[in-house]
Amino acid sequence: MTTQSTTLSAESKVATYLAGISTLRSSVAGLSAAQINRRCAPGTWSIMEIILHMVDCDISATHRMRRIAAENSPLLASFDENALIDRLDNASMDFAEALDLFEANRKFTARWLRTLPSEAFERAGIHTQRGKMTLGEILENYTKHVDHHDVFVRGKRKSMGV
Repeated sequence: MTTQSTTLSAESKVATYLAGISTLRSSVAGLSAAQINRRCAPGTWSIMEIILHMVDCDISATHRMRRIAAENSPLLASFDENALIDRLDNASMDFAEALDLFEANRKFTARWLRTLPSEAFERAGIHTQRGKMTLGEILENYTKHVDHHDVFVRGKRKSMGV
């Protein structure tokens, strides 16, 4: 693969990652505070909790990718996503602020990813649960993460009739 095609591939991946902002904003548009904080069934997350999960994951992913780009084979610690939902007062968070933070982090991450040489996307770290992961793999995983949770948000909207 040539450097030019690798660079275009990396740019395409970054652009797709960045498009997650509009996907997420579109899926939650027009919801009231009550709808955002409603759990549609026992044991499920509210839309607010899904959004905060997305923020937590994206901030973690940015940190992991920056460490991979800068360090040699860094250890990438996992975290307990359920503890962040179960033990924190997520309903009192500002929904617009959470969306803005998600957007700001994605824009920041896309900007610095675009400064990397193409070979940086092959650099790897060691995830405590998944093992060796490249920067490119993490970028791809978090790009897909938005679509994965968008399905749940839209399902919750449908169950609420909105």
